[in-house]
Amino acid sequence: MNIVIIGAGSVGMLMSSFLAEKYEVTLIVRRLKQEEAIRKHGLYRNNLDGTITKKYVNVTTTYNEIATASLVIVAVKYTHLQEVFLQLQKLPQDIPILFVQNGLAHFEEALKLPQQTIGFGSCQFGAQKVNDYTVIHNGIGVLKLAVERGNDEVFQLLRGIESELFPLQFVDDAEKMLFEKALYNCFINPLTAVLQVKNGELINNIHAKKLLKDLYEELMNAFPEQRMIVSFEDVVSLCEKTASNTSSMLQDRLMNKKTEVESIVGAIIKKAELKGKSLPTLKTLYHLVLSLEGEKT
Repeated sequence: MNIVIIGAGSVGMLMSSFLAEKYEVTLIVRRLKQEEAIRKHGLYRNNLDGTITKKYVNVTTTYNEIATASLVIVAVKYTHLQEVFLQLQKLPQDIPILFVQNGLAHFEEALKLPQQTIGFGSCQFGAQKVNDYTVIHNGIGVLKLAVERGNDEVFQLLRGIESELFPLQFVDDAEKMLFEKALYNCFINPLTAVLQVKNGELINNIHAKKLLKDLYEELMNAFPEQRMIVSFEDVVSLCEKTASNTSSMLQDRLMNKKTEVESIVGAIIKKAELKGKSLPTLKTLYHLVLSLEGEKT
């Protein structure tokens, strides 16, 4: 099975490392410098137990090999998706595609592609890119998968890499899965990005925890059906489990990159407004993150 992964950020690198234990993996990167680094060193994964796993993968900056893939996994951030869509539209319609972006904004856009089989993933694991060829696996979490169009046969083959370190879970409703993940992201990502703290500080600092609680109540008032699914204790537990993690939004801020605040937080705000609900706390955080990014009118 030949798996092509588009995107060599923390998620793309971590998934490539695990998938390379069982399958042939081709990693499509944006920069020639990263291609050269992975060719020279291989792909390093720093594991939770302190060990290091080294895997060799095919790596390229072109899309030449993608047309013969058994499965294409799109791991770029939402901000780079439009250029990837142009490449995917050229692919044979029988090649399955799996999207693993945060947020909701990509869901309907991806389904406009001509491919017959399209799935979505929700990444619960912790990953942090160290350099062009090294990624840290800093939190065990499930990779949830849902097939929105077509059949799940090829995605079931991913069970070949399932382990205690890399658990998988198949769910029925892709949009619901993405929405629930986006809610969790709304609790943690914008707060950590603005306060510039690791996840655990949101519950260790009394003022940060008060903001977190206010944010939870505000979102549950807008989406009351979620209160039975996501409790505040669940949010606290996630902060505890990922206490040492630097959220993806904070990672982007520290590297002066554009964040996914629009596709995650902006999408939730729009969803609430369609229901006639306002989210003043979340909206304030949304505009603060955009201000920190230097958004211009």
